[in-house]
Amino acid sequence: MAGVTAPARIHRGLPGAVLFSCNLNRVRSPMAEGLMKLHFGGAVYVDSCGLHTGTRRDAMPPGADPLTVAVMDELGVDLSRHRPKNFDDLEDTSFDVVISLSPEAHHRAGELARRRAIDLEYWPTLDPTLVTGQREQMLSAYRDVRDALEKRLRARFGEVRTFGG
Repeated sequence: MAGVTAPARIHRGLPGAVLFSCNLNRVRSPMAEGLMKLHFGGAVYVDSCGLHTGTRRDAMPPGADPLTVAVMDELGVDLSRHRPKNFDDLEDTSFDVVISLSPEAHHRAGELARRRAIDLEYWPTLDPTLVTGQREQMLSAYRDVRDALEKRLRARFGEVRTFGG
């Protein structure tokens, strides 16, 4: 395949740009974005957003949810610098695939896709912030969501392929 770069051969069939959306862009969509980047690197442009930025509650610190940061760090994904954004904050809306992780975000994604060639997908995903209890119980719920998203990503986009593996 003359003129085709190695990453293009490795990741043939992937969309060029994927957007993950949820309600606040603090837990589910940043997890999915981080996992996609972990497994497919620069082969796909990946972004995430929410309906809101999650800053409307005064008690909520800026950035990704701290438990999200913790469970993603377990896989080597650093979300400590993630800053939530909403659909209006997106710098580019030229996505091939938009994957919504909540019903509300799916409705808004439909508006984004109107009159565009965008594949819309809805992956119903539990909101782990609804789980209460001790820290370890809450971390377990976040891990469950992370692992379910990773499984769904592999099913949808295939296994990661690298040189020699």
